[in-house]
Amino acid sequence: MEICIPFKDARLELGNLLLKHSYKKGTFTLTSGKQSDFYIDCRCTALIPRGGFCIGTCFLYLIAKNCPDVQAIAGMTMGADPLITATSMVALMRGFDLPQIIIRKEAKGHGTGKYLEEAATVPRNAQLVLVDDVLTTGGTLLKSTERINAQGHTVKHIIMIVDREEGAREMLISKGFIVHSIFTRTELLALQS
Repeated sequence: MEICIPFKDARLELGNLLLKHSYKKGTFTLTSGKQSDFYIDCRCTALIPRGGFCIGTCFLYLIAKNCPDVQAIAGMTMGADPLITATSMVALMRGFDLPQIIIRKEAKGHGTGKYLEEAATVPRNAQLVLVDDVLTTGGTLLKSTERINAQGHTVKHIIMIVDREEGAREMLISKGFIVHSIFTRTELLALQS
């Protein structure tokens, strides 16, 4: 098995894995409460070793290309947990140190009561890249950035696997973020042809 594959190959393989394991048609209620006729459960792909590897490869490519000053990768638990781990591990295989931060949905009910679980090597006031699986409304990402900023870190770049193309990208850009995705919904579905 190759431990270093080009972005283009990883992206194509990831798209096929997403269509096979993660893209579902039907009636679904999304996190935002909206109804949708499709659902993309990226965890079904991210938890497959090859899927995680392709996600990590694609995210690392986008980080290296667009976010050279990033000091750590962060994401909201639980959906982003395999994404940040895969990216951090692919970075390590390629000679880069990209420590992780997990953002809790609720503060710990004991101990320090913190929202962020940080690797010991994350510097104070770090520049982070924030990742998520699917972009719908951007609400989770805004909540994540609030918690990150409260700890003194900053986020400029946001990367997701799939942008559902429902206006959240534009909203995040209007708030000053630079938004990247491996796929838009249109690009992902074009792989079916």
